[in-house]
Amino acid sequence: MAKPKVVITNWIHEDIAAQLEPVANVIANQDRGRGFTHDEILQWAPDAVGLVTFMTDHVHADFLDRLPNLKIISCALRGYDNFDIEACRARGIMVTHVPDLLQGPTAELTIGLMISVSRFMGPGDAYVRSGDFAGWRPQFYGRSLAESRVGFVGFGELAKAIAHRLRAFGCAMTYHDMERLSLQEETAFEAHHVSFSELLATSDFVVLTVPLTNETVHLIGRRELNKMQPHAVLVNPARGSIVDEEAVCDALNAGRLGGYAADVFACEDWALPGRPTAIPRGLLQQPDRTRFTPHLGSAVESVRRGIEQVAVDNVIAVLEGRVPDGLVEGA
Repeated sequence: MAKPKVVITNWIHEDIAAQLEPVANVIANQDRGRGFTHDEILQWAPDAVGLVTFMTDHVHADFLDRLPNLKIISCALRGYDNFDIEACRARGIMVTHVPDLLQGPTAELTIGLMISVSRFMGPGDAYVRSGDFAGWRPQFYGRSLAESRVGFVGFGELAKAIAHRLRAFGCAMTYHDMERLSLQEETAFEAHHVSFSELLATSDFVVLTVPLTNETVHLIGRRELNKMQPHAVLVNPARGSIVDEEAVCDALNAGRLGGYAADVFACEDWALPGRPTAIPRGLLQQPDRTRFTPHLGSAVESVRRGIEQVAVDNVIAVLEGRVPDGLVEGA
């Protein structure tokens, strides 16, 4: 009897992919430079029982209709806004994700972005490399993270991981979330709940840690940017479309925003109709007041191996008739 087919849409470590081989016929992407395209997945997986998917994938009803044998979509990621969970549920397809491994490294990167943009590390590095540097000069004066006021929009697990690390800097931390923390948690994180408007108006750094939903698309637009202090830095480690990138570009050009740092971009949000296909050129032409990384939040070798392991373990569990970990609610 033929083994069920499992398709892995992006490169993972070979020894982890090999763990599927005793129970499945594995089609694994061997190209580290790119994921399988939508059409390539459909070419390889019309009879697949399992998919191991990533940030580059977009799962919707029409796609699922062409994969009639599918039982499990194992997402090697935490956020799953590119996946139509209701369509999966209606077809009896389980969807799993990895809820617990990404917050720590993403928190580290977020703090790195905050320091890098506020201390002009990018332009400073370019100046040193230009050959014009001949020693100290009174320039590139920035803003210290120490004792600054940091406002979190949303205060879930990622925000908590960032706040925990920021305590060492002596930051004054505020947050706005529909679900307010208990008094005990607020005390533990030294974070105080404020209105959205007050957070925007009083923060030196505004850090976005909300998921991408219909309600949070362009949560930060022109009106919100106008409420921020001209020196403030906006930091986005969550999802690109939470921010109106064109509005951020205009605010930087007008001197109404001190800086923008991001690890995520609207062009990655495949499920949104009308999403941009590229980062606004004007935003890329702001090297002195921006710092961008190519979705490196979880790009730590040990963490990525852990994420891949959980994703593979979940597929094996389903193929062996067991309940997988990390089931997405509603799927």
